[in-house]
Amino acid sequence: MLFDLDGVLVNSLPVMRAAWEAVSTQLEVRVPFEAYVEHLGRPFDEILTLLGLGDTEGFAQAYQTAAVRFSHLARPFPGVEQALRDIVAAGCRLGVVTSKSVTRARPMVDALGTPFAVLRTPDQGRGKPSPDSLLLALVECGTDPADALYVGDMAVDQEAAQRAGLRYAHAAWGYGALTEPLPLILQEPAQLVDLVRERLAKGSV
Repeated sequence: MLFDLDGVLVNSLPVMRAAWEAVSTQLEVRVPFEAYVEHLGRPFDEILTLLGLGDTEGFAQAYQTAAVRFSHLARPFPGVEQALRDIVAAGCRLGVVTSKSVTRARPMVDALGTPFAVLRTPDQGRGKPSPDSLLLALVECGTDPADALYVGDMAVDQEAAQRAGLRYAHAAWGYGALTEPLPLILQEPAQLVDLVRERLAKGSV
């Protein structure tokens, strides 16, 4: 089972807001944080280009440094940590596929205390909605796309899963709205455990 990070496993909006506002003040950038949030799920460099900040010298590096500094503000969504423990106990291998850089993602992933088999980021290929990161994660796990599930919360997550040939589940507690075609919808993390047990009984995850 593969997971997106932001909006699925952890609520990292406080981290993003603190980093964005700190760097915007430092570099005198006047793009509101809300404009950044509209593009969540895409690689950071791509978001900067969409916001007209692709040529802003030092913004990406300054933001990455600030995001790591504020990473302690991230919190797991209620029920996520227990669900992850139960899924691991059921014998399922887990992975994280995120649009964050590995530098920004690693502190949050490690804080969850879960033995993830793989962490894939745009540092290692094209980011979502490209299917590259998902497919590379499956190769690393030795899992066929037909036997895997990706849990996300944004339209780019759903598109990436579809392009990779994975079943997709939408985390309703996350940041994004549902998109067509309507996917499997999870209202709370505990539903993941039931889903895993059902899939394992059928010989897939």
